[in-house]
Amino acid sequence: MKAEAKATIEAGKAILGIEFGSTRIKAVLIDENNRPIAQGSHEWENQLVDGLWTYSIEAIWFGVQDCYRDLRENVKEQYDTEIETLAAIGVSAMMHGYMAFDENQEILVPFRTWRNTNTAQAAAELSELFVYNIPLRWSISHLYQAILNGEEHVKDIKFLTTLAGYIHWQLTGEKVLGIGDASGMLPIDPETKNYSAAMVEKFDNLVAPKGYDWKLIDILPKVLLAGENDGTLTEEGAKRLDISGHLNAGVPVCPPEGDAGTGMVATNAVKQRTGNVSAGTSSFSMIVLEKDLSKPYEMIDMVTTPDGSLVAMVHCNNCTSDLNAWVGLFKEYTELMGVPVDMNEIYGRLYNNALKGDTDCGGLVSYNYFSGEPVTGLAEGRPLFVRSVNDKFNLANFMRAHLHGAVSVLKIGNDILFNEEKIKVDRITGHGGLFKTKGVGQRILAAALNSPISVMETAGEGGAWGMALLGSYLVNNTGSRNLADFLDHDVFAGDAGTSITPTKEEVEGFNAYLENYKQCLGVEIAAVEYKK
Repeated sequence: MKAEAKATIEAGKAILGIEFGSTRIKAVLIDENNRPIAQGSHEWENQLVDGLWTYSIEAIWFGVQDCYRDLRENVKEQYDTEIETLAAIGVSAMMHGYMAFDENQEILVPFRTWRNTNTAQAAAELSELFVYNIPLRWSISHLYQAILNGEEHVKDIKFLTTLAGYIHWQLTGEKVLGIGDASGMLPIDPETKNYSAAMVEKFDNLVAPKGYDWKLIDILPKVLLAGENDGTLTEEGAKRLDISGHLNAGVPVCPPEGDAGTGMVATNAVKQRTGNVSAGTSSFSMIVLEKDLSKPYEMIDMVTTPDGSLVAMVHCNNCTSDLNAWVGLFKEYTELMGVPVDMNEIYGRLYNNALKGDTDCGGLVSYNYFSGEPVTGLAEGRPLFVRSVNDKFNLANFMRAHLHGAVSVLKIGNDILFNEEKIKVDRITGHGGLFKTKGVGQRILAAALNSPISVMETAGEGGAWGMALLGSYLVNNTGSRNLADFLDHDVFAGDAGTSITPTKEEVEGFNAYLENYKQCLGVEIAAVEYKK
């Protein structure tokens, strides 16, 4: 295996996937059989600047260069060789947000990430105009909010894109975007597989009195489907990625995608009637639909798979951050007691102990709101734990309440799909940090959604692996197979992972917890209002 991987790298047949997550940039190198053979990573954090969450351009490039450097070092250590060329590269990143550039390719305002919730007025007005749910974090919301705010930079915009689109542009010179990520900029017409022409026209008419010298379609990236080729690594791009100078130009670069799209690919959930849940710093569920929903819902975002199928997405700004903070507190206590600390063991013991708790968490309630949560109407967040004196306060219920709290908002959104729209799903697959402790997060989510949840061994490879698979689809797909067939036959070969089905008691317990959660939301609202 090691010799084969080395030969693959030296022959230039390896494929690189890079994903910019909220807290980590990760690179995965795969072989011709789509198996990971090397990885690299870089830890980073967003910054709150002038009231808006951002990552600086300097942090973006230092991060990806350090991630690639780490990958190179791992390749050297494992295989005693250097990466000189590749069969393909793919770049993905957190979806949505706002990166606006002028005619000199200079960014006009700091990158505004998906996490910002300052676009409520714009999102509401556009939703009414389009008769379509436009979320706060979508690029079009950010653009229109900047217009409503009278921001001076808007008149100078020549190109508007996402983080993935920006990196792809800098590596290839091409202003393009994969359809999944593009669907987080502006709604996609499922028939044309392009931005909705009707909505583009409505927007242009709306802002016409401002007198800008641009039209919306002229500043947006070109939309591409998975497998379409529109870009190769330039000499300048190669030097920006690999500052050591070893990587050669000319490598095909597949359409850039968002983390939602790579999550669907990494869990083999691009076929209709399949779905996946990504649960880490934030969480979102993606259900691939057989047909459009009966009407718009404020809690449901309509996006697409990387090959253009319609997807109902429930996006939650918060998931494991509060859980991680509490586990960190237990780590401090363990260290205070002079006990050697292994974080995996702490997580494992606390998570598994949670399963011994009452299915309704004994009345305890947790709100994991590090930031605002649009699904429940919170513009800001305050992490909050609530109990009464008569609740069953013990460690198992405490941890279970936080696990339930991590997916409660996700359940609220999905109840619309399953209970009101009667959506049918054959398989839901989970991936992300919540599922790292085997069986625990999986069982909690199964109870929340009242549905069997599968987790694959490969799901731990994450979105960077999913992006590498899209690169593989670009260069290794034989014939004219669609993306779902390619994944079924060439990547997963029938592996559906390990499934957990919830018990009746677990489902009823979670429903009871959620009723407490909803009734206590006023406490969270008051905390936002009074605790600054």
